[in-house]
Amino acid sequence: MISGLFDLPWWGYVLVALVLTHITIASVTIFLHRHQAHRALDLHPIPSHFFRLWLWLTTGMETKAWAAIHRKHHAKCETEEDPHSPQTRGIRKVMWEGAELYRAEAKNAETLARYGHGTPDDWLERNVYRRSTLGVSIMLIIDLIAFGPIGLTIWAVQMVWIPFWAAGVVNGLGHYWGYRNFDCTDASTNLVPWGLIIGGEELHNNHHSFATSARFSARWYELDIGWVYIRTLERLGLAKVKKVIPTPKFGEAKLIPDLETLQAVITHRYDVMTHYVASLKRICGEEIDKLMKSHHAGSFDAKALKRWVLSGEERHLAEGQKQQLQVVMKDSIALSLVVSMREELSAIWARSTATHEQLLKQLHDWIARAEESGIQQLQEFSMRLRRYAA
Repeated sequence: MISGLFDLPWWGYVLVALVLTHITIASVTIFLHRHQAHRALDLHPIPSHFFRLWLWLTTGMETKAWAAIHRKHHAKCETEEDPHSPQTRGIRKVMWEGAELYRAEAKNAETLARYGHGTPDDWLERNVYRRSTLGVSIMLIIDLIAFGPIGLTIWAVQMVWIPFWAAGVVNGLGHYWGYRNFDCTDASTNLVPWGLIIGGEELHNNHHSFATSARFSARWYELDIGWVYIRTLERLGLAKVKKVIPTPKFGEAKLIPDLETLQAVITHRYDVMTHYVASLKRICGEEIDKLMKSHHAGSFDAKALKRWVLSGEERHLAEGQKQQLQVVMKDSIALSLVVSMREELSAIWARSTATHEQLLKQLHDWIARAEESGIQQLQEFSMRLRRYAA
């Protein structure tokens, strides 16, 4: 029987497959995602070229196409133009046909031209790495020489690893199921708090909230293995981190919030909105229970109604549902106030032509309205806003 250069026990081949696929995962999250798509870190040419070579051998993906599609995903998240949102395409479609969605978008010249700027365009990229079938074919030969016939199985595992875990699980489940640390405007979720299997990509809600952060973990109990590798490269002088998730700081509550308070609120806007949602959960729950008992909530599910009121997910409702929701809101002064205050709060950091002085006045007005609302939770939250520090 023909054997390869390495004769291993069965568990040895399993270990080899896991190590090889994990290197591919690390290459995707460090090079393609954090370095190329978001510029969250700079990489020395040595690891940069290694990652490009390895991805060519194990995935055949082109750097420009991957970065462009991912940037478009962030720009058009959860809309019909999003290349792979389960909110618009369905979870089954993205979970099991994510690779096909990627390949279809990679053929979109407009996407590549608009979102693919700043990616490698040297001789190697143009003449070698764009020949995707050549790379994966060389990997097949290497696996067969190294491990014999079982090398074909190892190669097959390498070929399906990224399409399943990245294109399917992260792009699918990462916008469908899990927990959320931050109330960002899309449906992104953290799958689990330990980012080991997919290199830290499991912490998808953290990433969407702070896209340019090189570190995906945000809580003390969360682990981002990709960040561990980045820090190792940094200590070796092979990488330089540019941005990480900012940690909120607090001081004494200011009687009159100033520009420093405004800047802190804008910088930590996801923390602000997350705590706003958490603070108002109780009163929203009580109001919705009253509406359900009085049958004023119509056919709405109480849990869904609470989520829409707090987080602004009503933007994804059909027109008829939006109108029905408006009817429900008219029956509760408290719920209407919670929604309007949420919208006004988010307007403070929305992109606009307003000056700092105008935005500061909006913050003052918001705090004044909260304190005059008669709702204890809003009053307590207004005190928290006064304490944000740069």
